[in-house]
Amino acid sequence: MFAILKKEINTFFASPIGYLVIAVFLILNGLFLWVFKNEFNILDNGYADLSTFFLLAPWILIFLVPAVTMRSFSDEKKQGTLELLLTKPISHFQIVLGKYFGALVLILIALIPTLLYVYTVYQLGNPIGNLDMGSTLGSYFGLLFLASAYTSIGVFSSTISDNQIVAFLIAIFICFFFYFGFDALSNITDFSIEAFGMESHFKSMSRGVLDTRDLLYFLSVTVFFLIWTTLNIKHSAK
Repeated sequence: MFAILKKEINTFFASPIGYLVIAVFLILNGLFLWVFKNEFNILDNGYADLSTFFLLAPWILIFLVPAVTMRSFSDEKKQGTLELLLTKPISHFQIVLGKYFGALVLILIALIPTLLYVYTVYQLGNPIGNLDMGSTLGSYFGLLFLASAYTSIGVFSSTISDNQIVAFLIAIFICFFFYFGFDALSNITDFSIEAFGMESHFKSMSRGVLDTRDLLYFLSVTVFFLIWTTLNIKHSAK
């Protein structure tokens, strides 16, 4: 598993993909939060908090994570190397975990520089340090678990087609549905199903309260798609 993890990370940074993903994430966040005149602009809001960043980040990750994961298995299938990979003396689930953690590490590397936003807003507060660190820390934990769930969905989607663009679009659709879909359906129907969606759990964690129900939800979604991914590649091996 660790050999596959190392190979995935090396592949990302041996090509422009890894650097491009990190740059796009940081540039988009930077422009919306500090440059463009919009509701996300921290300076225009006049409040020392990062709530706008945590509203914006899930949207960007919905496109960014599938861009990272779309080649995970679709590229192996297209090049005909999936069968060779599956003959390695490790279990299919370990192969999936290697691909999964390789993509997740890249996403986490993209998130680390955003800690500079925390320092900046902390210094801009009046008085200095007027920042709700509990809420900020909870939001970062929420982003971590959200990225984890998105990544498992992206890796799963890459097993559906050997076309990376198709895998990319499928992952975007599933991530979008899981984050916004249940809440939208709850608003237009009489059924209270928003708890099945990621948005309500992410917002709950963003309040700075780490509820085990929220953690179990994200872990369940992640494990569910990882298991489904394993079943898909087992089917491909037959």
